[in-house]
Amino acid sequence: MQITDTNFTWPLTHVDLLSERYGGQALSCNDEFFAEASNLVKRSEPVFIEDKYTDRGKWMDGWETRRRRTAGYDWCILRLGLSGVIRAVDVNTTFFRGNAPEKITLEVCNSKTDPDANADWQILLDQVPVNPHSHNYFELSDPRTWTHLRLKIYPDGGVARLRIYGEPKADWSDLLPGELVDLAASSNGGRALACSDMFFSPMNNLIAPGRGVNMGDGWETKRRREPGHDWVIVKLACAGHIQRVLIDTCHFKGNFPESFMLEGVNTQSEDLTAVELDWQPLIPRTTLLAHTEHVFQKEILDNKSLFTHVRLNIYPDGGVSRMRVWGFPHLESL
Repeated sequence: MQITDTNFTWPLTHVDLLSERYGGQALSCNDEFFAEASNLVKRSEPVFIEDKYTDRGKWMDGWETRRRRTAGYDWCILRLGLSGVIRAVDVNTTFFRGNAPEKITLEVCNSKTDPDANADWQILLDQVPVNPHSHNYFELSDPRTWTHLRLKIYPDGGVARLRIYGEPKADWSDLLPGELVDLAASSNGGRALACSDMFFSPMNNLIAPGRGVNMGDGWETKRRREPGHDWVIVKLACAGHIQRVLIDTCHFKGNFPESFMLEGVNTQSEDLTAVELDWQPLIPRTTLLAHTEHVFQKEILDNKSLFTHVRLNIYPDGGVSRMRVWGFPHLESL
């Protein structure tokens, strides 16, 4: 279903499964004469440089094919950085004004290897119209897990970025017995579900891979002017026994929280803000430092019980770059 800009909240609540930050890649395409297909997965927003040209024509920040003189369409095959369930798509044609496609098709497959000629492609979007110089948003309801995409553009043209918002699904088949894993990491299937505020940067940055590259690459709330504190709820990749936690305030120097507390709960509820839950303290309220990795192990109050979600409370407000929640996964809960 195509939706309007004002109704599109998926970038705030879900992970871009195709983003280069998770390893998303353009694998092949039939044509990239004017601009490379690898631009589709860039984290940065597209830009336009008025007087920039190459020996092939106008430089464009996206994937752009030559003008088609025969029947058919152009295509690009991409590998998701995180396999998962696709909930929404943004086909971004920003700055492609007179050279955007008229329609696109999006096909998907689930494959342990990169697709070959025998790949079983399934259609998610079938020749849907797209507008030039626009975000073209679509919501999807297919519950299956996918690993690869094939984008077809009709008949030719350019797309600046392709965003694939969804729920990561990790492959636990190679997990070693007794292996400690980051249960909160988006790369393992963790996802931030809700928070009190994310004015400056989205909550899912908190569980992204790597250390934050700058202050914008974390979770930061506005300055609190009323009593209380800010919080974020993270659904763990699977239920687990939590053994070690890292709270990283990297790059937050004048705006880190004064302190934090971590809580956990074991629940199958889908809406954790609408029901009363018995949140259990995991780490008591503890002072934080600026621009520092804080590791907690002996401080964890309960490393025996199973938890499915954690709630990070920060006092009174501020920014946290990353949170790691290492534990032993309870695979029977998957």
